[in-house]
Amino acid sequence: MKTSLLIISAITALLFGLLASPSAFAQVHTGGVDKEGSWYAGEGLKQGDFFSYSMCHVDYKECTTFEMDIWIKGDKQVGSESKWLAEVAVFDGSKIIVGEIELGKIAPEPTGGSPELGLYRGAFKSSIVWLSAFATSDGSSGGKGPKEFSAISWGKIGNIGGEQVFPMAIETITVPAGTWETVQIGWKTGGATSKIWIVDDFPFPIKAKTYTHVSQGIPPTEYDFKLLEYRENVQKSPIDKYTSTTSEFAAAGCETDIEKSISIKKPTHNFDYQVHLFYGPEDLVQGCETNWLINFIKKSDDAEFLNQVQYDIFVVDDNLTPLRSIAQEEGRDFLYSPSGQALVDFIIKEEPGTAKYVIWIYGLSPEGIVPNVRSDYLKIQVPIYGSDDTSSVQKIPSWIKNNAGWWADGSIDDNSFVQGIQFLIKEGIMKIPPTTQGSGGSTNNIPSWIKNNAGWWADGSIDDNSFVQGIQFLIKEGIMKIPLSKS
Repeated sequence: MKTSLLIISAITALLFGLLASPSAFAQVHTGGVDKEGSWYAGEGLKQGDFFSYSMCHVDYKECTTFEMDIWIKGDKQVGSESKWLAEVAVFDGSKIIVGEIELGKIAPEPTGGSPELGLYRGAFKSSIVWLSAFATSDGSSGGKGPKEFSAISWGKIGNIGGEQVFPMAIETITVPAGTWETVQIGWKTGGATSKIWIVDDFPFPIKAKTYTHVSQGIPPTEYDFKLLEYRENVQKSPIDKYTSTTSEFAAAGCETDIEKSISIKKPTHNFDYQVHLFYGPEDLVQGCETNWLINFIKKSDDAEFLNQVQYDIFVVDDNLTPLRSIAQEEGRDFLYSPSGQALVDFIIKEEPGTAKYVIWIYGLSPEGIVPNVRSDYLKIQVPIYGSDDTSSVQKIPSWIKNNAGWWADGSIDDNSFVQGIQFLIKEGIMKIPPTTQGSGGSTNNIPSWIKNNAGWWADGSIDDNSFVQGIQFLIKEGIMKIPLSKS
């Protein structure tokens, strides 16, 4: 009997424990904090407000950090709608972009403004004002309306497996702009908890750290920002002291509408990876900007990108000693590409001549974790020109490299290649230093090392000067005849 009573008592206790636990258990899955009031994106926004944010978004260079300064200048009437007009300065590495954006008043989403701010405007909308998808100033006509801090849910993430967005906690946080008592808004997706910290009656969040949804593995950052500075009643523009570097580049004669027309695809030095590089403009000019698209590819499969690539771009000397690091210039220990496809912009600082660039791959590892493998690299030599078009290398149109590559792999014969070079020299398209022509030879006797040079030149392994020296050899030996000009 005593044993039976003990069993019944244990069962009863277990049942009461289970009945008592749902409220505590539910706090993990439902939200709401013990704080009166509500919030919506744009709450308290007014003329003269100045905000400075450090931010990144996965859709812009895979979350490369930049700074955005925003000053609310005043109202702007667009048709029947009154909007906020904001002056903006973006500091992205060595670039400065200055312009305007228009912000809605029901939800402070950017709806127009300077075209050159388009990419940054999109990152701003998808990060700092992302919560406007859940909380707006007006709940009528389909608007979301303000959301209570005590609400168990503000809405649900739209992606597959998305969970509820809800107030999670009250937390005091410190950012460069100061210390704030915040409400932490969060959601769990893909095995990670994303968090945004907001303040009652403050227009934009103070801080955020969110993650993309993944079905397996470590979820990469979706966006990350923090408030650097906030000032009220700023009556004089803090933005007009800046000038867009694009304007400065244009004034200096640099190309500003850059097309990545040069392509180099090669295995790395130790054959651990493949790299496919696209860069532009065609001629890199000292003091001007260049844009690089780097695809990091699996060595055994051209169609498979590498993930979580830690890398850098160096300028090196003949001994491979780094003279310049693009990562260090951005204040980072290394550059990082979660997807294996990286966009990098930087200013050419090298003297006219041949610059030796190295794409250095430290390995594959999550950001912040040192790869436990040997490093590998790809070295390329690139001609650099002065702003006055002077250079110590011969300036040869890049399309000629196609012919050189086809000749090297046997797609066109020796005569076709030589005739093409003859035409380019005769027309002054290819500049060859003064060279005494030989008297004999035949196009069938071109040395194999000349063809190797052409192939290496075509894929960027050797510079223009080295290729020109090979052409000079053909002329001196009489293998290539250059028709005399009739001037």
